[in-house]
Amino acid sequence: MKAFSFTFTHPKGSLHARLGTIKTPHGVIETPAFVPVGTQATVKSLTPEELSTLGVQLFFVNTYHTYLRPGLDVIKKCGGLHAFMGWHGPIITDSGGFQVFSLGRSDLVKITDDGVRFRSHWDGSEHFFTPEKSIEIQHALGADLIVAFDECAAYPTTHAYAKAAMERTHRWAERSFAANVKWQMSNAKLKKPYQAMYGVVQGSVYEDLRKESAKIISGMDFDGIAIGGVSVGENKHEMRKVLEWVTPLLPDNKPRHLLGVGEIDDVFTLIEHGMDTFDCVQPTRLARMGKVYIRGSSLDHLVDITKKEFAQDATPIERGCACYACTHFSRGYLHHLFRVRELLGYRLATIHNIHFVNSLVSDIRHAIETGTFLAMKKRWLYNK
Repeated sequence: MKAFSFTFTHPKGSLHARLGTIKTPHGVIETPAFVPVGTQATVKSLTPEELSTLGVQLFFVNTYHTYLRPGLDVIKKCGGLHAFMGWHGPIITDSGGFQVFSLGRSDLVKITDDGVRFRSHWDGSEHFFTPEKSIEIQHALGADLIVAFDECAAYPTTHAYAKAAMERTHRWAERSFAANVKWQMSNAKLKKPYQAMYGVVQGSVYEDLRKESAKIISGMDFDGIAIGGVSVGENKHEMRKVLEWVTPLLPDNKPRHLLGVGEIDDVFTLIEHGMDTFDCVQPTRLARMGKVYIRGSSLDHLVDITKKEFAQDATPIERGCACYACTHFSRGYLHHLFRVRELLGYRLATIHNIHFVNSLVSDIRHAIETGTFLAMKKRWLYNK
């Protein structure tokens, strides 16, 4: 049984922003939704119970990293990712394509039409990922949402290379889709949960390529569409243009995921352009650096709690915030924890940042529903 579905509405006054519901075997995702990244099968320093309390509906696990450590045998023995992590909500895994990009400027990786040969950055062991291998791994992990194998071209890149990478991504999408059909048939016989698959739109910052890719990927019978290659060094204007080119060509009846984007102003941009889910490491990574979100503090809404000015500040991290960190501790205490490198500091800052982004997106969902999204955007980004 295909225990996956997507429904959406376009309330008035929202432009392309929309509200939706993604149903998966492990729960429902109300969209738009922020997706924190659990690179090593964990959102660093937080328990699954804490993630649930913070309103996390779905989180992202990297196929490449879990394949290398702890390895598929360990995860299979533990009953798949959900049981291994103790997280019983929806999970999305990537294809491994972005890690190929991140290793691509080193001698650790070689890309051919057949697949990608690479050496582990941990122990130097050699591995070979093909579209079929990527899908096999993701099925073994047991994620609710999986992604077709793709090549993410570096930025900047030439039109010629971006075209070659896009065409390779399309060929790999066909192979990924075919492999997924076989796995789904096998899983159905074994009564395993349905795993929905997203195809990936590529094409770098070139309009003709992005439009071509959007049409080709949309023409395949994927459950959803992901947009890749928009967080690899291009500026915000270029990212916005990619969304403007691609979104009108995507089917309305399929969920859309934007890979690797999530700064505060980006959140408004991507939702305004019709994205349903988006993942980003920034809120958690910045938290571990002592940078916490505070409304109206700056254009990026960030303050560095490690600065001396907070050493004797007895106020909460953010006044009025209902998260555990803000209702129990002061800026001065958090400043102290970072100064002495106590692990609790990383945890509290992470709790606050995830709560902040999830609260923002929840408010955005309400604003879309009430037709006040554009007014909310002006208040947040332009103080109007």
